[in-house]
Amino acid sequence: QLQTVESGGGLVQAGGSLSLSCAASGDTFANYAMAWSRQAPGKEREFVAAISWSGRNIYYAGSVQGRFTISRDNARDTVYLQMNSLKPEDTADYSCAGVPYSREYRSGPNYWRDEQEYDDWGQGTQVTVSS
Repeated sequence: QLQTVESGGGLVQAGGSLSLSCAASGDTFANYAMAWSRQAPGKEREFVAAISWSGRNIYYAGSVQGRFTISRDNARDTVYLQMNSLKPEDTADYSCAGVPYSREYRSGPNYWRDEQEYDDWGQGTQVTVSS
């Protein structure tokens, strides 16, 4: 089972940038598709971005498309979320999670971008965007 620890959150003005990191441990990171989600107080969790185990396939929610970039470094067991042009509505607690590639045999080739496949989100890192 993969464990994750997020970092890099903070307070930033609208229009600014932040870079989040998610360090993984407990299993072979390169075998996992990874994803970021966020949850604001009183709101449902929102699936933000996902990246396949190889890094060749990437998904973004429409609300962050063109502003956020997900990437991974399998040598460092880390997945990143670069957030640019931040808006007050991006304020939330951001978490990451992984799904092993073996899930494809059960759930099909698009498992890596299916938010229902991710259920072990980390503690999160708080991002606050001021207007």
